[in-house]
Amino acid sequence: MIDETDLELQKLEQLLSAGSSAPLTVKAAAEQLAKAGFEELRFSDTWGLSHGGKYYMVHHGTSLFAFTIGSKLQYRDGFRIAAAHTDYPCFRVKPNPDLKKAGYGQLNVEVYGGPLLYTWLDRPLGISGRVATAGSHVTEPKMHLIDVRRPLAVIPNLAIHMNREANKGVEWNPQTDLLPLIDTKPAGTQGEGGEFHSGDPAEDDPRQGFLTFLAEELSVKPEDILDYELWLTCLEEPRRAGIRNDFLISPRLDDLTSVQALLSGIIGGNRERGFNLIALFDHEEVGSRSKQGAASVMLSYVLEKICECFGRTERQRKEVLYESMMLSVDVAHGVHPNYINKADLTNRPVLNSGVCIKESGTQSYATDCEAVAVVEQLCRKAGIPYQKYVNRSDLKGGSTLGSIASALVPVPTVDVGVPILAMHSAVETMGIRDQASLAALLSAFFSVN
Repeated sequence: MIDETDLELQKLEQLLSAGSSAPLTVKAAAEQLAKAGFEELRFSDTWGLSHGGKYYMVHHGTSLFAFTIGSKLQYRDGFRIAAAHTDYPCFRVKPNPDLKKAGYGQLNVEVYGGPLLYTWLDRPLGISGRVATAGSHVTEPKMHLIDVRRPLAVIPNLAIHMNREANKGVEWNPQTDLLPLIDTKPAGTQGEGGEFHSGDPAEDDPRQGFLTFLAEELSVKPEDILDYELWLTCLEEPRRAGIRNDFLISPRLDDLTSVQALLSGIIGGNRERGFNLIALFDHEEVGSRSKQGAASVMLSYVLEKICECFGRTERQRKEVLYESMMLSVDVAHGVHPNYINKADLTNRPVLNSGVCIKESGTQSYATDCEAVAVVEQLCRKAGIPYQKYVNRSDLKGGSTLGSIASALVPVPTVDVGVPILAMHSAVETMGIRDQASLAALLSAFFSVN
């Protein structure tokens, strides 16, 4: 018999494998929601919402909103909102990416977000994202999702024989040191500076190699490819580790742990009154300031449109926000046993010890003691283990979308998430029991009237 811990872990493992980039994560999330009976909406359409209804909306391909309507909805009932993000730190493929040097074919890439750069070296890398090709009308390009799960690229380290100081630390130049290999051209000759020339003008076209590959993968013509959003993706699969399998090691724990918990929570929530809503935002790792990010007005627009469907005026919508609450769900730093001095003196979350409630006096995490008290009572009532996280006072920590979103939608907000190790590494580590705890918290949040 599969217990709740293993069931939630299996859901997470499936999402970690499928969600290799923001567009693919949204696709996988939409499939879960559709299977659970959620109806797809388009923002540009007129909505006809019903009491007891379940709905979702994809926002420009890389963000998603899903919501349910209480079957006994009343006039003053507010929103329960939970938000997470679909992107993660990695490398983004630039336009015109082909580089040929010293007999090798390379890709021109840029760093996306704040990855631990050295963890991406010497790993098999695939490519994931979306590609735009010419459509039937100039205003409607055809969009293709692509997820190449075979090793296409590698960023090789420099041998220690050529840098004897490497183990003392290396500063990486992202433009010159971190370009992945994708090809060789052994029959060609090198020109001045080591750049490669095959002798075939078509092969030397800087747009030819990678676009030809994309065209073959998508079964289109290279000249039909207009643009793309593509990321290098670590091909490591989720694996359980430890002598009792206490750990899960995988790419993209930040923040697909939260995405899956939100999906489980809103699918399993049974609140009869009010509105439940999840927002899966893109671009958190680069500041959230985009039309798909938490700093956009889109969340407000969605709340407004839902309220209008039930006859609420703009003034009434603003009033009902005072009956609402939001959880910002993102991973937290677990205490590292090799670097205990990097943790706070009295708040040291341990893997497999429960959900983290994240607080910061600077509001880099949304901090409100009344709202935190609500979360603690939910945990205590449901028997969900939890712990507190704050940054060490002399170290600047990260931030989340919680403070950004709650500044635009001014509702009490709490930052929560599972503790992990090696945050922003190509492969991160979490405790296997914490996912079930986070999913249980979201289910409780979406169930208590």
